[in-house]
Amino acid sequence: MFRILFYTPEIPGNTGNAIRLSAVTGSELHLVEPLGFNFEDANLRRAGLDYHDLAVMTVHKTLDDAFAALLPARVFAFTSHGDTPFADVAYEPGDVLFFGPESVGLPQDVLDDPRVTARVRLPMLPSRRSLNLANSASIAVYEAWRQNGYAGAQL
Repeated sequence: MFRILFYTPEIPGNTGNAIRLSAVTGSELHLVEPLGFNFEDANLRRAGLDYHDLAVMTVHKTLDDAFAALLPARVFAFTSHGDTPFADVAYEPGDVLFFGPESVGLPQDVLDDPRVTARVRLPMLPSRRSLNLANSASIAVYEAWRQNGYAGAQL
């Protein structure tokens, strides 16, 4: 399936929603520290509902640790500065869908990392800064899953 990678997420509710997304799609969720919350946070638990035990989630100390665990794989960095529309990518199982922290997105040095396959963007109206992190991850995962026939889903 697909792997979601959140680089230093800040808002517990977004990660809780991503836990739920992972559980219902069979995707893995990978988080890179530092996290802007702890796993006892009520907002994280509330957003994830009772899906925590159904999700595959790994917390990595560093981005290098995350890449060591995830590669070799294609890594698609989602950014408002991307040059490839997200729907133009032909996603494959095992691809990494990579997102930055809510307040600033992926930093330039991370976007320039040679392990990043491509920078992709979600379409938005002009003069809009960003889309919610959990919503962005959901859009990306469902497009990748759709392209692969919703493998494993009950349709």
